[in-house]
This record gives sequence, C-alpha cells and structure tokens, in this order.
Amino acid sequence: MYSLSDFDFDLPQALIAQHPLPERSASRLLQLDGERLIDRAFADILGLLQPGDLLVFNDTRVLKARFFGHKHSGGKIEVLIERVLDNRTVHAQIRSSKSPVAGSSLRLADAFDVVVGARAGEFFTLTFPDDVYALIEQHGRLPLPPYIDHAADAFDETRYQTVYARAPGAVAAPTAGLHFDQALLDQLTARGIGFAYVTLHVGAGTFQPVRTEVLAEHAMHSEWYTLPQATVDAVAATRAAGRDVIAVGTTSLRALESASQSGTLTAGSADTRLFITPGYQFKTVTRLITNFHLPKSTLLMLVSAFAGYAPIRAAYAHAIAQQYRFFSYGDAMFLTCADHA
Repeated sequence: MYSLSDFDFDLPQALIAQHPLPERSASRLLQLDGERLIDRAFADILGLLQPGDLLVFNDTRVLKARFFGHKHSGGKIEVLIERVLDNRTVHAQIRSSKSPVAGSSLRLADAFDVVVGARAGEFFTLTFPDDVYALIEQHGRLPLPPYIDHAADAFDETRYQTVYARAPGAVAAPTAGLHFDQALLDQLTARGIGFAYVTLHVGAGTFQPVRTEVLAEHAMHSEWYTLPQATVDAVAATRAAGRDVIAVGTTSLRALESASQSGTLTAGSADTRLFITPGYQFKTVTRLITNFHLPKSTLLMLVSAFAGYAPIRAAYAHAIAQQYRFFSYGDAMFLTCADHA
C-alpha cells in the first residue's frame, strides 16, 4: 500500500523548464520499455509507432483565464477562471485580502464588471456582462503554471497551446501535446498512424499536490470531458486489429479511462473525479506519451500505476541524472502499460 511520501523526489530547480524550446518536436524523449530506459529525441516517436496504431489527443484550448482587477472599495484582486458554465457564467478562484460577498461587483482588467454570486466549494460564481469567451480572449491573460517564473508573453500564447487546440475551456495545457508540430503530425499520418480526439478541460487542480499521507483520503479535483462516438469507434477498430491505443497525455488517458468504467468505452460528456493510483487496472489505453510530473502529484501517481512504481522511480532518477527538462515546457516520456507489456 503506497502513501504520499512514496511519490516525493528531489528535483534541482534548474531542471524546471521555464521556456519552450524553439521547435516543438526538438524535445528529448525517454522511452521506458519494461525496465529498460532509452534516451531518444521526441521526433523518434515516428519510428516507435506502427501503422494502425491510434494516437488520442486532447483538443482542449487554454483560456486567457487570469484577470487582475479590484473591488469597488479599491482592494486589489486576482481572478482565475476555473470553468465556464455557460456564455455568461463561470466558476473562479479569487485572491483578495477579504473574500468578496455575494451580490457585489468586481472590476476586471479595467474593462468590465462581473457580479459575484453563490460559492461553489472553493470557487466563486461570477456573472459576466457579455459573452464570456469574447471577454476572456480580449482582456484575460494566459495562466502559466505556478512554477514558471515569468508572465506570459506573445511566444507563450502560441507555444502554451497545442497546434490542434480547438475547444476552449482549459486553464492549463495538455502538455504532452505541445511536442507535436504540424510537420510531425503529417509524417505520422503518412506512416498510417490514426488520430482521434477527446476534450478534457484541464483545471488548475492539476497543479495541486496531494496533502494527505493516506491516498484514499485525497479529494480528487473534478474535470469535464467529452468523448465523441467517432473516437469510441476508432478505439474499437484499433483494438480489434491488435494495435495500440496511445494516449497523448494524462488528460487524454483520464478521459478514456473515465469513459471506460462500465467495462465498455462509452461516448458522452461528464465530470470525472477518477483518481488513478497503483493497483488500478487500465481498460483502454495501452501506451502513453507524457511529460515529467510534480512530486506528490496525482499525475505522478497515475504514471506509476500505468508503467509500474519501481520503473517510474528509476526513470525519474535517470532523467534527473541526465538533466532532462521537467514539467509543462519540459521533455517527454513514452510508456507502455505494465499490464500490456
């Protein structure tokens, strides 16, 4: 039985990537094949996949979800939108010296006012005066992860989105997809690799460490996903042909596994609080492309469940020794499910 301390590790600050590389596919790739570790370039993924394999991408698009503003009393606030509920309403985190009260209004970006509604757990309900997506795009700021020490600039606004992002709603990028440029996607298509898509809107909770030593006591954050019937059909055809279903990122994996809980992959939309820890039996995904994750994070627990606890510990130790770049703008791993190896 694993506990929180089993998922801690020491990471030199210098290995936390602060900026993306000039070229998306120029990252390094650490392949974990059973217990064997192979240092590669990310572009090598082309030769690691076979015709008939299926890559499943998360096509969510990151919102410019951070706003700075003030109360009408003058107090400064910072707002981070967590979820768009409809075209006028959101749930958001608010940082301020004193929590705003329901019915009050807040001035955001010196451009427009929002009205504070009821609390929803840790979030506030905010009502916008016009179309949420338009106001976010026009006045918001891209919310880079908390471990990146610079404010988002024009380069980040391009590179902290995947090239196939199309469904706005996330406050964090599905970072495994950041390594794919259009040229690599075209090469994969020419090789006979199939593509399918899910949408999972990544929330700010993805960066939160687990704080309970007993993992079963952790309250998993909720995220909204949509799985199209076309993706269900593509997965079924891939599995029938004996080929691999490769999740591009833990968010794609989480959506696929969440939709597989009945034992059959099922199309639809739902909230998921699926918390994957070692011992979980994977139902759909056989291989995974992923970045390196934070200590004590639910994502480190997920990859440990997928590839095996000891192999992941060895892989992370190797990555640190070889000075791989970590986290959102960092390098990648290519994993095979321990149950499938």
